[in-house]
Amino acid sequence: MDLQNTLRQRIKMHQKTILAVAAAADEEVISAVSRAVSEGYVSAILIGDEPKIRSISQEHGFKLESMTILHEPDAVMACEKAVRMVSSHQADLLMKGLVDTSILLKAVLNKEWGLRTDHLLSHATVFTVPAIDRLFLMSDGAMNIAPDVLAKQQIIENVVPVAHALGIICPKVAVLCAVEKVNPKMQATLDAAELNALQKAGKILGCEVDGPIAFDGAVSIEAAHHKGMTSPNAGKADILIMPNIEAGNILFKAVTYFASGEVASIINGAAVPIVLTSRSDSDEAKFNSILLAILMAQTQGGPHGSDLRP
Repeated sequence: MDLQNTLRQRIKMHQKTILAVAAAADEEVISAVSRAVSEGYVSAILIGDEPKIRSISQEHGFKLESMTILHEPDAVMACEKAVRMVSSHQADLLMKGLVDTSILLKAVLNKEWGLRTDHLLSHATVFTVPAIDRLFLMSDGAMNIAPDVLAKQQIIENVVPVAHALGIICPKVAVLCAVEKVNPKMQATLDAAELNALQKAGKILGCEVDGPIAFDGAVSIEAAHHKGMTSPNAGKADILIMPNIEAGNILFKAVTYFASGEVASIINGAAVPIVLTSRSDSDEAKFNSILLAILMAQTQGGPHGSDLRP
């Protein structure tokens, strides 16, 4: 399955979205944004070291004529300016450039002018791999370090709408553990059993939750059969919920480096979707992530009005 084409097909091209990029002086970031601009998906505001942005663009042939550049060489201030532009409706979406995630999130969570809501912020990735012809979603591999069961419930509630936006009507959620049985010494299995019970009690909506379940039993029908798993959803998971950030981080990078997977990643739970990828991610992954953020913004009601919209 082609992730990028799936995203393209689901985006409505009736209006452009204004994207504010924090610390934009990075080749892959400018490449992805330039492509999104040239294809008509966004208008862009690049906030960062202007001489570096222009030097990178000249070296690689990126066209900046249709983009706004705001010179701010300090990464902290660049993040603050980007967030302020979104919170004041001068831009619709926020994108992380070449800056530590913690710096950007500090600005996002500012109580006066940030983008915080009453929801937990969590990271969601949509990915495909050549060996399996379907979309997968995973959460959380870049935001929540060691979520407890309440945080995992909110993480599920954040990622399920992403699956819905991609056309998965009732996504199958696998709460990943090392085993399929509850073990009092393994907290992840206790959390999985509780989340399973919460969904069956109607406390988690729009999906079916299964767990505890190991990775192979979640994604492979053959593995689930060999293990004697009886759940009707065994091997058919759409959403993979990570036990902790290490597991999510490793799976994400295994998908990209070992499996040649396509990925797109955003932060959910803020006032707007946030394009947040690893600094080492390719321009293709960053472009896909821009598309995913646009899709989610449209699904959640569309970009808000902006004085800078053409």
